[in-house]
Amino acid sequence: MSRKKFVLSTAASFFVLVILAALGLGLFLITPLQKTGKEETFVVREGLPLTEITTELQNRDFIKNKTLFMLWARLMGYSRQIKAGEYALSPAMSPAEILEKLRKGIIMTHPVTIPEGLNVAQIAVLLKEKGLVEEEGFLALTKDPATLKRLGVTGPSLEGYLYPDTYHFGRGVSSAAIIETMVKRFWEVVGPYTKSVERRGMEMKDVVILASIVEKETGLAEERPTIASVFLNRLKRGMRLASDPTVIYGLKDFDGNLRKGDLSKKTPYNTYVIRGLPPGPIANPGLESIKAVIFPDQTEYLYFVSKNDGSHHFSKTLSEHNRAVETYQKKKRKRPQKTS
Repeated sequence: MSRKKFVLSTAASFFVLVILAALGLGLFLITPLQKTGKEETFVVREGLPLTEITTELQNRDFIKNKTLFMLWARLMGYSRQIKAGEYALSPAMSPAEILEKLRKGIIMTHPVTIPEGLNVAQIAVLLKEKGLVEEEGFLALTKDPATLKRLGVTGPSLEGYLYPDTYHFGRGVSSAAIIETMVKRFWEVVGPYTKSVERRGMEMKDVVILASIVEKETGLAEERPTIASVFLNRLKRGMRLASDPTVIYGLKDFDGNLRKGDLSKKTPYNTYVIRGLPPGPIANPGLESIKAVIFPDQTEYLYFVSKNDGSHHFSKTLSEHNRAVETYQKKKRKRPQKTS
């Protein structure tokens, strides 16, 4: 056989092999492992490499050949595009369908509602119970200086900026991604009020701190602007805020019973001791509490006391307030409220 014929024959054989390989790969991609099969949960954890993902897919009988699956993913440039999350996969899906689902991030999501007024620790527990985060890691990120800086938050933690709302998160998604979603939601909702905050001569961080106190003090929604006015009036006069919820926030292992001795404990959050605002929010307020601080009622009130039905009696003077305390709280602890 001449050299020319040999080269042509080799090239033809190679071409046939390429065609056969391409057909084999194509057949693999469009052929499900099984004709029928129920959907099962498959979790891709954040940062998991393609080799581990494909090994798990093969071990759990979603695909037949992990090598071909990886080859196609790399040929298509998808190897670094697979999204973390929880997927509903079935062996009745073709490898091409599975890869496309992983690439597009078509994950299963779980609704979780964050109520107004929860603090960061309570949110961490709620998300943990939903199987979405590891509590300790989540809490550590909320205090991480680099995370705070990246998300545009000034303060000791992300307390106050994990916006209360209903979210849909997928298992396998990182705590960092969940936190980022919640803080971005805060700026999306609250950001439009930045100019109004500036016109009041305040900083957003102070608005959030005060709004968190209003959130914890309010029983009736319509009272928020009035309660905000009380605290703003006290701040203007250099009076202590004297808010029980701030004292509670500063206590370790609070057992649900606020004692007289707790009011004199020197913590950064005890507003019976410190003047002005505490160093950070004590909870994550909703928009209505934030708006109450930005647009408070115009009052001369300096005190309020619970009427034991969710509402409050508001007073301008200490003597009036003490009479209200006697009326509404005589069967409770004897100390006057909001008198510092």
